[in-house]
Amino acid sequence: MAWQGLAAEFLQVPAVTRTYTAACVLTTAAVQLELLSPFQLYFNPHLVFRKFQVWRLVTNFLFFGPLGFSFFFNMLFVFRYCRMLEEGSFRGRTADFVVMFLFGGVLMTLLGLLGSLFFLGQALTAMLVYVWSRRSPLVRVNFFGLLTFQAPFLPWALMGFSLLLGNSILVDLLGIAVGHIYYFLEDVFPNQPGGKRLLLTPGFLGPQSSKAPAGGSLAIGTQQSQGGPGTAGEPAAPS
Repeated sequence: MAWQGLAAEFLQVPAVTRTYTAACVLTTAAVQLELLSPFQLYFNPHLVFRKFQVWRLVTNFLFFGPLGFSFFFNMLFVFRYCRMLEEGSFRGRTADFVVMFLFGGVLMTLLGLLGSLFFLGQALTAMLVYVWSRRSPLVRVNFFGLLTFQAPFLPWALMGFSLLLGNSILVDLLGIAVGHIYYFLEDVFPNQPGGKRLLLTPGFLGPQSSKAPAGGSLAIGTQQSQGGPGTAGEPAAPS
């Protein structure tokens, strides 16, 4: 049956991408069915540290708003770029990928306190897109079939699109900033004279993997073959 084929296809998606995407969809479905309220999910320091509602540290990354264009738009980018990272430069390094999520989540939460941000899922999406784009600098990306540009411009194009939709760009800027900090600590600083990796994977998460070079297996041909022009944020076919 069709749903069995869809389930089998979904199970082939890498573990972190599959888990995070499913958690986002299930959380949104629970809100849509009125099993949960957004007021039970948003980040509130007072409720976290005074009332010990620690789940808010996680759930604020899982809710992207009610079902609609914004939700599907975010899910498209979460699934695509999370998967390309996990199958690309993080291939065989699941524990390191989890560390990236944890690093981004903790830093976004701390910085989010300064801006009174309640939901940070969009910032995490911006971080994923930013890290992928910096590790794939020569890939050409087709944006909604309207623009084609080099991958490093994609996070800024997404921020501009968010602005056109009337959304605040503060969350996007937060994700880009945290993504750049991660990229610098992982891909830039270790290659400087006297530099070294500072984000080490704890042993309880799994064996330490040797780090793939920046770009890793995100070769131009590989990424370009994953999608043709005409789809939002997809690598464009070679011209």
